Amino acid sequence: MEKEKSVNMFDKALLLAIGKKLQRRHHTVAIAESVTSGLLQFSFSQIPDASEFFQGGFTAYNLGQKYKHLNVEPIHAAACDCVSQPVADQMALATAEQFRSDWGISITGYATPVPESGNKLFCFFSITYKNKVKLKGKITHKKDDPVQVQLDYVVEILKKFRGILR
Repeated sequence: MEKEKSVNMFDKALLLAIGKKLQRRHHTVAIAESVTSGLLQFSFSQIPDASEFFQGGFTAYNLGQKYKHLNVEPIHAAACDCVSQPVADQMALATAEQFRSDWGISITGYATPVPESGNKLFCFFSITYKNKVKLKGKITHKKDDPVQVQLDYVVEILKKFRGILR
């Protein structure tokens, strides 16, 4: 029963569409995330036969880990609290390389208002394919529930990824 609840956190049809496209093309995906704390990786694990295309991922919350595992340039990352488009691009490219994956997806941002973000909620994401950034951008949010913000970021990225797979 609990398993069924967790699957319902995300649009099942959306997840199935992503899985089918990846399987049909024999493509793989790896994920690097910060603000979503592993939720994006969790969403991929809910797709049937995920082990055929989901290589794995990193959840790196601080600069040291982003630098060590995801090749994030430390001077720029320190200046922007690790939240910028270049950081997201570096994370996606590095995770795809580390996992030898066709696709890399990354997200970094804020789910709670903090002074470093100007008390605003936003994230940057990047989707790479074969070592090239294919789609990137910024998602803004207005809600005040951090978990809902994280879930909404994940759903938005899943939709964008499905769109790019078409």
